[in-house]
Amino acid sequence: MQITDFSPRSFSLEGKRAVVTGGNSGLGRAFTVGLAAAGADVLVPSLTEDDGTTERLVVERGCRYEYLPADITGPGVAEQVVGACIDRLGGIDILINSAGVCLLDDVVAFDRDKWDPMVSINLTAAFDMAHHAAKAMVQQRAGKIVNIASLFSFLGGRESPAYAATKAGLVGLTKAYADELGVHGIQVNALAPGYFATALTERTRADPDTNRRIGEHIPAGRWGDPGDLMGAVVFLCSRASDYITGHTLVVDGGYLVR
Repeated sequence: MQITDFSPRSFSLEGKRAVVTGGNSGLGRAFTVGLAAAGADVLVPSLTEDDGTTERLVVERGCRYEYLPADITGPGVAEQVVGACIDRLGGIDILINSAGVCLLDDVVAFDRDKWDPMVSINLTAAFDMAHHAAKAMVQQRAGKIVNIASLFSFLGGRESPAYAATKAGLVGLTKAYADELGVHGIQVNALAPGYFATALTERTRADPDTNRRIGEHIPAGRWGDPGDLMGAVVFLCSRASDYITGHTLVVDGGYLVR
């Protein structure tokens, strides 16, 4: 892109086709709606269908919404999801790996019963989705993959070693894929949200001492709202970020600087 080529249209996703795993709840919904606001059609594979809110928000922005009931940890499912996006939307240009879980327990009680399902969905399913999306993107010599990491990609994971391990693993996966796919015109980056007010953090926010401690550590003075992530995900999926790959963009209100 030359200097004279740049314009606000560089952030447009008009005509793009995206898959957002778990994109009908929590932060995933923010990613879905953000992409639609920039012009992308979206397919959402998820185990649970919402009340129609996500579809309404996408359609209101003039884009197509496709829901696919799917357990992306199942054998062959990731390939089926990519195929469904190609069949229903005409191709796949963007993959957002946002599906994830966080089980909590003290370190002695946190055993394989909690570790295994978290590794399966947070890391292995993300790899599987990226693997099959990359096959299609290599053929078209263009694509954007965004893995949803976390502050706990860099910090210890008290009460959830699997969360810290899987989110750190996503950063490693991001770098490895960026290294190999760059030559094919595909950018692979990660987005690391800080503390956001979602159902996933409800237990943490319900503890007055913990809620206060976290709030005091955030220079912005508040927990993040899911809408705070929309601009970042659109940027990483647009032409404006074509020379950025292998990077982890932290959106945390400044938590890591304090």
